[in-house]
Amino acid sequence: MLEIRNLSKHFGGVKAVDDLDLSIEAAQIFGLIGPNGSGKSTTINLICGVISATAGDVHLDGRDISGLPPHQVVAAGIGRTFQNIRLFQGLTVWQNLWVGQKERSAKNRSGFIRSWLSGQSYAYKSVENLLEFSGLVDKRNFLAGNLSFGEQRRLELARAMATSPKLLLLDEPAAGMNSEEISQLDDRLRALKEKGITILLVEHVMELVMGVTDRIAVLNFGQKIAEGTPADIQANQSVQEAYLGQSTE
Repeated sequence: MLEIRNLSKHFGGVKAVDDLDLSIEAAQIFGLIGPNGSGKSTTINLICGVISATAGDVHLDGRDISGLPPHQVVAAGIGRTFQNIRLFQGLTVWQNLWVGQKERSAKNRSGFIRSWLSGQSYAYKSVENLLEFSGLVDKRNFLAGNLSFGEQRRLELARAMATSPKLLLLDEPAAGMNSEEISQLDDRLRALKEKGITILLVEHVMELVMGVTDRIAVLNFGQKIAEGTPADIQANQSVQEAYLGQSTE
């Protein structure tokens, strides 16, 4: 599904991402963890085309998407959320999902509008499904800016899903959530996997990461220091040292 080879991003003398290799299989939840500043969000931004790589390449389903602008990356089948919520605060919940729609049957904007106004469009049905998925049916006409923090997190995930992605890049989706909300997020991620959607999860909530992922890679100072199953990662001394700053022996 996703292949990253020798990916690097240097900011002057700082190697934010340094010669990174990753391989993520279809319908897999893959965790990317590491201390603050280890290069996790930079990796997501490189995949999405928000910033350009110093070296290396990114392939999605065998297609080289390296260097494509963000809108073409979305069109290729990648959706994302952000570490800091970026909703359209002045639009309603329903409108945020409508804006995020990628209507596959419409060939152009006017075709999309005609399809939407028909009242029978794929887009309309998809938005309704996303409202159900995110538990926001009763908040459909609320302004996004008036939702609680947890509800805004749910809406951002639903808006990323509105683009009909094959691959979801989630940048700390549990940040600021309480334990009940994290449990609900766990359920939603598992449901997305059951639908065949591949997920790259960047997260600091280790209970979520260890419980929901199939494999995990660990970054430190821009380099991958470990990769394996959750059990492998928990037992890895290099990972323990990266997080604790010292040997655990």
